[in-house]
Amino acid sequence: MATIPWLVDVLRGAGVQVVVEGDWLNRMRSGSFDPIGVLWHHTAATSSPTNPHPALNICINGRSDLPGPLCQALVDYHGVFHVISAGRCNHAGTSGGSGPIPAGDGNTLMIGWEIDYNGVDQRMTTAQYNASIAATAAVLKRLGRDSSYARGHRETSTTGKIDPSFIDLNTMRADVAAKMAGGGTGWTSIVDNATAGRFTASASWGTSTYSGQRYGADYRYADPVAASDAAWYKFNVPRTGNYRVEAWWPANAGYNAATPYVVATTTGNRTVVVDQRATGGQWRSLGTFTLPAGDANRVAVSRWSSAAGLVIADAVRLTEV
Repeated sequence: MATIPWLVDVLRGAGVQVVVEGDWLNRMRSGSFDPIGVLWHHTAATSSPTNPHPALNICINGRSDLPGPLCQALVDYHGVFHVISAGRCNHAGTSGGSGPIPAGDGNTLMIGWEIDYNGVDQRMTTAQYNASIAATAAVLKRLGRDSSYARGHRETSTTGKIDPSFIDLNTMRADVAAKMAGGGTGWTSIVDNATAGRFTASASWGTSTYSGQRYGADYRYADPVAASDAAWYKFNVPRTGNYRVEAWWPANAGYNAATPYVVATTTGNRTVVVDQRATGGQWRSLGTFTLPAGDANRVAVSRWSSAAGLVIADAVRLTEV
């Protein structure tokens, strides 16, 4: 039985936010798995900003009538991919055939995203849609397939499934094709705390190799204070435009729960607060901002936090969008 142990790396490489759910590499159903496409679903659960993934437990463990896992990944309200399985899952049932996807065992043929929204009086969020487009494009590239291999469950189902509701699947495939062709992405650059000439911090910032979730050889840390004392990342932005800003930090229960990241935009500094106790060891989006052209300090980690715990400065990535 084949597996897709590359899934997490491919998603993160596409800029998708990922949370790994337990032993995903070994959580799977028995049987064949040789995927050629990606299948979109909705969960029929009502998600919200404060309850972003209500169907996660069911997708991992299954239902009384259908054992889990029920998908390779669940996409929560905020567009975060919760990766559940690297192998076969009970998500597709029998495929009646759709486009280049033949009739047969859908669980063998397709990788499944369960997008967490109810599909009755709730549509998928923009964050869910954009993340699912990016993830689908990246996975299809890895499989060596084009956008026609992205399907909706209602297209392949032999039992009248309606998911995913409220989206035009032809438009979805067009958006996947544009993403695969490079549309919406351009220049990208990473500055690590050890990048020569690109990172500056005062002597109050120490250096650590403690966490295996670090980016590169080490990272910087400091106690929170009622003063900025920011660690700055310098980028040579090629042109004024919109850029996705992402940060990488190692997470630890003793790190800071309200770390301010400052982004120097065309309209002044913007602050985004993150919890560095969680979701470490991956790129986390701080948002998309309009940045001016030129070589200058663009992103900072500030020590000015009212929360306890060490403030961490590791790596920052900018991507033109």
